[in-house]
Amino acid sequence: MTPPAARAAAIRTATIRTDLRTDTRRPITRPAGPRHEEPLTDEAAATTGTAPTGAPAAQSQAPAPTGLPGSGDDDPEHPTAAETPAASPGRFTRPGGMFSSLRIRNYRYYFAGQVVSNTGTWMQRIAQDWLVLSLTGSPFAVGITTAMQFLPMLLLGLWGGVLADRLPKRRLLVATQGAMGLLAAVLALLTITGAVTPVVVYLFALLLGLVTVVDNPTRQAFVSEMVPAKDLANAVSLNAANFQTARLVGPAVAGALIAAVGSGWAFAVNALSFVAVIGGLLAMRSSELRPVERIARERGQLREGLRYVRERPELLWPMVLAGFIGTFGFNFPTLLAGFAHDTFHVGAGAYGLLNTAMAVGSLTGALLAARRGAPRLRRLVFAALAFGALEVLAALAPGYWTFALLLTLIGVFGLTFNTSVNSALQLGTDPEMRGRVMGLLVLVFTGGTPIGAPLVGWITAQYGPRFGLLACGLVSAAAAGVVALVLGRISGLRLRLDLHPVRTRGRVFSVVQKGDLATAC
Repeated sequence: MTPPAARAAAIRTATIRTDLRTDTRRPITRPAGPRHEEPLTDEAAATTGTAPTGAPAAQSQAPAPTGLPGSGDDDPEHPTAAETPAASPGRFTRPGGMFSSLRIRNYRYYFAGQVVSNTGTWMQRIAQDWLVLSLTGSPFAVGITTAMQFLPMLLLGLWGGVLADRLPKRRLLVATQGAMGLLAAVLALLTITGAVTPVVVYLFALLLGLVTVVDNPTRQAFVSEMVPAKDLANAVSLNAANFQTARLVGPAVAGALIAAVGSGWAFAVNALSFVAVIGGLLAMRSSELRPVERIARERGQLREGLRYVRERPELLWPMVLAGFIGTFGFNFPTLLAGFAHDTFHVGAGAYGLLNTAMAVGSLTGALLAARRGAPRLRRLVFAALAFGALEVLAALAPGYWTFALLLTLIGVFGLTFNTSVNSALQLGTDPEMRGRVMGLLVLVFTGGTPIGAPLVGWITAQYGPRFGLLACGLVSAAAAGVVALVLGRISGLRLRLDLHPVRTRGRVFSVVQKGDLATAC
C-alpha cells in the first residue's frame, strides 16, 4: 500500500499540474511594443473566456518543450505545463531548441518538401545561366536573364502581397508551385529537343518571375499559419538553413548532370522536385493550421498596406534597412568573379570555393539564428552593421584565403540579418496585414537587384572589384548606423556609462530604455 504521505503528495502534484494547464485567470503583464500576437480560434476563445482577437493569453509564453518529431507534441492547441504564460519583458519569446519547429507535423511536411524543391531550384539556376552562356557566348545575356526574372518583383511585388492576404495561402501555394513545375517541364522539353533559343529562355525567366511575385510573400506569410508565434523565428531560420543547404548541394548536382546529359535534364529534375512540396502541402492537416481571416476584395488595399508600414517605426525602419542591404550589400554574383579573375588570378575551382565559403557561412548563420528566440531590432541592426564592416575588411583583404574567411563571416551576419528582419516584421504585423508587409519586404530586398547590380557592376568595371565591394560595405554600414540612431531616438534608448562594479555586475556600458518602442529594440 502507498503511504498516506506519498498519496497526499501525489494528489498535490496532480492538482498543481491541472491548475497550470487550466488556470487562465492569472494576470499577464504584456510589455509595450509592437503587436505580435496570434488571434485565438473560436474554440480557444470559448475555452478561456477571452475575445478571439487581441487576447494576451496566447502570447507571453515560456519555452516550449523540445520534444522530438512524432513524439505526440504535434498539436499546438494543447499546451503543456511548460507553456504556461509568464511575463517576459524585453523579449517576444524564448527559444525552444534549434529544431523545435520540426515537432509540428504540418511544418515537417512543408520543410521536407522544401528540401527537395530548393535543391531543384538551385539546379535550374545554374543550368539556366549555363544554357544562355552556351547559346550566346555572352555574360551580358546572362545578366539579361537575371534581370528578366527579377523585374516582375520590382514592378508588381506589392500586388503579390495583396493576393496573399485575399486568398487561402495553402491553395495559392499549390497553384504557384504547380505553375513553376510546369514552366520547368516545358523548358526541359524545349531544351532536350533542341528547340530552345535565348529569347525563349528570357520569356520563361519572365514568366517564372511573375509566378514568384505571388509565391514569395505567400510562402513567407504561410509560416505563421503552420507554427505558433513562439516558434515563428525558429521556423524562419530553419527555412533559411534549408535554402542554404540546397545552395550547397544543388549547384554540384547540376554541374554533374549538365556535364553528363545536358542542361535540359537539370530542368526536368527541377520539374519533378515540385511534386515533393505540393505533396507536403496537400498532406497537411487543415485542423492544425492557424488560418488568418482573409480580407475581402476592395479598393485601396495596396495603399492601406503602405500606410500601415509607414505609421509603424518598428516596421518602417527595418524595411528601409533591408532595402539598402538588398540593393547594395548582396551583389556577390557581380563581385566574386572579378575578385577571382582580376584580383587573385585564380581559376574556376577557386572561384567555386569562394561561393562555397559564403554558403557555409550562411548556413551557419541560419542555424545559429534557429537557436535564438524572436529577435529584437538591435540584433538585426547590429547584424547589418557587422555585415557592412566585414565587406569593407574583405575589400582590403591582402590574400585569397583571408578573403575566403571573411566571406564566411559575411555569410553568417548576412543570414542573421535576413532571418532577423523577416521574423521581426512577421511578429510585429497584424495577421490580416502580413501578406502585404511581406510582399513589401520582398520588393525592397530583392526588387532592388535590377538597380543595384548594374550600378555595382559599373563601379567594378571602372575601378575594380575591391572598390566595388568597398562601396557596397560602406553603404550597408552607413545605412545600419543611421537606422540605429533613428530607432534609438524614437524609442528613447541611450547608452549609460557606469563604473560601479556591484550595481552593474561588472558591466561598464548598459542600455537605458524608455518609450513604447524600447522593448522591441
